Amino acid sequence: MSKDRYESPLSARYASKEMQYVFSPDNKFKTWRRLWVALAETEKELGLAITDEQIDELKSHVDDINYEVANAREKEVRHDVMAHVYAYGVQCPKAKGIIHLGATSCYVGDNTDIILMDEALSIVRKKLINVIYELRNFADKYKALPTLGFTHFQPAQPTTVGKRASLWLQEFMMDLEDLDYVKNSLKLLGSKGTTGTQASFLELFEGDQETIDKIDPLIAKKMGFKDSYPVSGQTYSRKVDTRVLNVLAGIAASAHKMSNDIRLLQHLKEVEEPFEKSQIGSSAMAYKRNPMRSERIASLSRYIMVDALNPAITSSTQWFERTLDDSANKRLSVPEGFLATDGVLDLCLNVVDGLVVYPKVIEKRLRAELPFMATENIMMDAVKAGGDRQELHERIRELSMEAGRNVKEKGLDNNLLELIEQDPTFNLSQEDLQKAMDPAKYIGRAKEQVDSYLHNCVDKMLEENKKDLGVKANISL
Repeated sequence: MSKDRYESPLSARYASKEMQYVFSPDNKFKTWRRLWVALAETEKELGLAITDEQIDELKSHVDDINYEVANAREKEVRHDVMAHVYAYGVQCPKAKGIIHLGATSCYVGDNTDIILMDEALSIVRKKLINVIYELRNFADKYKALPTLGFTHFQPAQPTTVGKRASLWLQEFMMDLEDLDYVKNSLKLLGSKGTTGTQASFLELFEGDQETIDKIDPLIAKKMGFKDSYPVSGQTYSRKVDTRVLNVLAGIAASAHKMSNDIRLLQHLKEVEEPFEKSQIGSSAMAYKRNPMRSERIASLSRYIMVDALNPAITSSTQWFERTLDDSANKRLSVPEGFLATDGVLDLCLNVVDGLVVYPKVIEKRLRAELPFMATENIMMDAVKAGGDRQELHERIRELSMEAGRNVKEKGLDNNLLELIEQDPTFNLSQEDLQKAMDPAKYIGRAKEQVDSYLHNCVDKMLEENKKDLGVKANISL
């Protein structure tokens, strides 16, 4: 590893080898050759004078790319596609004359971009499903554990730890729906020529429109796609890249929201992300256990969300049938969006799989706020004991204000129950009051909602995709 030049942290620290290979030069150029084979096979099947021997020769050299020849040729001609056409021809002398026949650079370049995005979405999809699986198990495990709810990060009506996790889970499920829609709608460019009119094939096939109509469907099928985009300029619409990266941005937004909640809960000492035995939280404060992985999720997620602006702007600024101001931007924004998303999902897997819950801390904080939330129940009990509802309401309001001042101004514990017990208006004993302090009385249908959601939505999806389960994240740094 060279230490005298920039190296992307996405490769060095965050993305998996699997995702890095998808966008590697080797995978790209092997895909170019597979596309050239598909084109030659299609043209032969439709009647051009191409032999089985030529196609077999092309197939035999799809994977053993002679990079030294291609690199030397590119220095001469300053054109990567023509350099690789030449290098392929050196290895395949019998097929040399029919490589790239009737095609433009975008035939290999743009079709490969679609293929690589499709491959990368498959990796993202598998990891996303496994994040959903881990969250599903966490939500199920803690579906009945009462916890203080927060609105505006202020104490609110209780919920459960599992119900809160189901909110994270549902957003990832939405992302999976979006991913599947976009992935299933991806099409190849096909082979449409310099401005998308297939003029070169009119010449090759002597104006036979019916035969030319078969070219794109055959190529798509050979490359594992259902279809090609029906119309295009020289390139496929850059709107496609926008749609794909918007899916990644959606995943990033969900991950960011979850990581924010975990960081806040770790501050409250209610929940904690995994912390390795020898991990150091701070160079100065040795006692610290910082939520570093959740912070990294947030950091990378922001990058992904901002990165999604690149294809949107690129798509909106394309001129007519083709400009080249997309190329340099695409080379950065699309692969790096996927590499960062890959890193985020690995972190999510790691964090959720090892998430630690501290029920005693959760209960202590909930019980500190519960007297305020139990006031309506206490008031009803006092009415049943013979009290006046209007008078009780006013007294409980006054006592709540007093207890609040004790907490905020004097730093005391919440003594609302003691104040109520001492007030003859209520005629309730401490035993009577404690009956209203059961947290389970205040969580509504949280447990039932989690059960219903997991059973009716999540578990069905997981059963359909059970072959993709079992992915574990390896976080090295």
